[in-house]
Amino acid sequence: MSTDDRVKVDSMTSLLEPARQRLAKTLQRLAPEQGLIETRLDGLALIRCNEPIACASSVYAPSLNFIIQGSKTLELGDREISYKPLSYVATSVHLPILGRVERASEDTPFLGVKLTIDPQEVADLVLELGDKAPGVEAGYDCPEVSCGLCVTQMDLGMLDALSRLVHLLETPADAQILAPLARREIIYRALVGEIGARMRKFAMADSQANRVSRVIEVLKDRYSEPLRISDLADQANMSESSLYHSFKQITRMSPLQFQKKLRLHEARRLMLTEGLEAASASYRVGYESPSHFSREYSRMFGLPPRADVSKLRGEQRVPA
Repeated sequence: MSTDDRVKVDSMTSLLEPARQRLAKTLQRLAPEQGLIETRLDGLALIRCNEPIACASSVYAPSLNFIIQGSKTLELGDREISYKPLSYVATSVHLPILGRVERASEDTPFLGVKLTIDPQEVADLVLELGDKAPGVEAGYDCPEVSCGLCVTQMDLGMLDALSRLVHLLETPADAQILAPLARREIIYRALVGEIGARMRKFAMADSQANRVSRVIEVLKDRYSEPLRISDLADQANMSESSLYHSFKQITRMSPLQFQKKLRLHEARRLMLTEGLEAASASYRVGYESPSHFSREYSRMFGLPPRADVSKLRGEQRVPA
C-alpha cells in the first residue's frame, strides 16, 4: 500500500469509527454468547469470539463477511488474507477455508457479520446495473483479480446499510419490509465498489469465472465421487488446461486438491456432529483407505481424526 493510500484509509477509518463503535455495541447485545448465530433475517448471521482461535475450518458459501471488531486471517490454498475492523471479504463461490481469529478477548470480543448471498440475486442486479457499473480503475494492479475471495474496506454507505440491516433484528415489524431493501443495498454497494468488477465476472454467463463456478458446484455436490478433469472440462465447455489454470486462479488450488479439502471438511463435520468413527466418515466422503484418509486429515488439521475431534468437542469453536 502506498503512503497516499494509507493516508486515505486512515482518514476514512477515523470518519467511520463512531458508527463502527455503535454497531459493535449492538452486536455484543444481540450476540451475548460466542459462536455463529443464525438470525431470523434471510442469510444474516452474527459471529462472536471471546478469545483467539488458532485454526478453524469451514466451507464458505458465496457471501459477504464483515469484521466490526477484532481481526482474522484466512488461508485459501497458497494465499493468506488478513482483515481487520471496517473491512470485509467477498466470496463468489464455495471455498474451503482455514481461519484464525487473531485478536479477541472477553472485554473486546471478535465481532463479525455474515451475509450469505444467492449468486442469482447478484446476476440479476448486475443485469439491472448494465453499463452503469464501474469497471476496474485504470492503474489498478491486483495479481489476485480472478480469485474467488477478495477483501476491501467498508465505506460510509456500506457501513450505514449494514448497520440498518443489523438493527432491524430489534424491530421485527419493520424487518419484513425493510430488510430485503437493506440486503439489496449491501449487495449493490459491493458490486459498485472496489471489488465489484471481480464479483461481476462470476455473474457473466459466458465468462471463465462463471464456468469455473459451475464446476465448483459439481465438485461440491459430488465430492465423494471419483471425478476426472476431462469430465469437468467437458461440462464447463473448456479445455482441460484452460480449466486447470482458471480453477487455480479462482480457488488457489487444483480441482483435485479442492475436492480433497471438501471431503476432509465434510468428514470432520460427520465425526463432530453425527458421531461417526473415522473409518465410517472416510468411506462416506469417498476414501477407500482409512489409513490414507488419516494421513491426509492429519496433514490438513494438524492432528489425527480422533484426537482432533476430541479436542474440538472440548472447546467452543467459531467457524472460520
